[in-house]
Amino acid sequence: MREFLKTEYRTQTVYPKAENIFNALKYTPIENIKCVIIGQDPYHEPGQAEGLSFSVPDEITPPPSLKNIFKEYQSDLNLPMPKSGSLKNWAKNGVLLLNTVLTVRRGAAFSHKGMGWEKVTDRIITEVNNLNRPIVFILWGRPAQNKGMLVTNPLHKKICSVHPSPLSAHGGFFGSRPFSRTNEFLTENNSKPVNWEL
Repeated sequence: MREFLKTEYRTQTVYPKAENIFNALKYTPIENIKCVIIGQDPYHEPGQAEGLSFSVPDEITPPPSLKNIFKEYQSDLNLPMPKSGSLKNWAKNGVLLLNTVLTVRRGAAFSHKGMGWEKVTDRIITEVNNLNRPIVFILWGRPAQNKGMLVTNPLHKKICSVHPSPLSAHGGFFGSRPFSRTNEFLTENNSKPVNWEL
């Protein structure tokens, strides 16, 4: 996989920047994790991907799925609509924003699928599953729910719904209250809730 990535970064336009590939782990070390949100692969248009699932840099307009996440955030938590599409504050507050595949070629969704990232992210999820404290796994859509099969520890909770994409969000994402349900579970289990404010 390393050789594949070296060639891809040398010969193609690949996102995110190489130094940002592991931002999810950098911003949310394992000892801080309270919640895991699993995405599919990075955004594949210029300037969007920053190594955190669903997140975009401050200056980038939120893509449609993120806009729908923000609508549910606003409805669920009664908080104002975020001014930025960056989810770094979630990452810093214990939310591991992990994609199943961590790199992508420009304009080609899932172009790095099957090249080895799945083994890496399976291992990360397995390590989190092995933690001896309650963790919430938010699983939106089929690929994330397939990863959720690795979550076997009875201490943890899985919150599943359809993906926030405009194609599916009205089929059960809106009204699913993932943010408040996460905090209810953590509080019930004597864990500090997530500060979701952006």
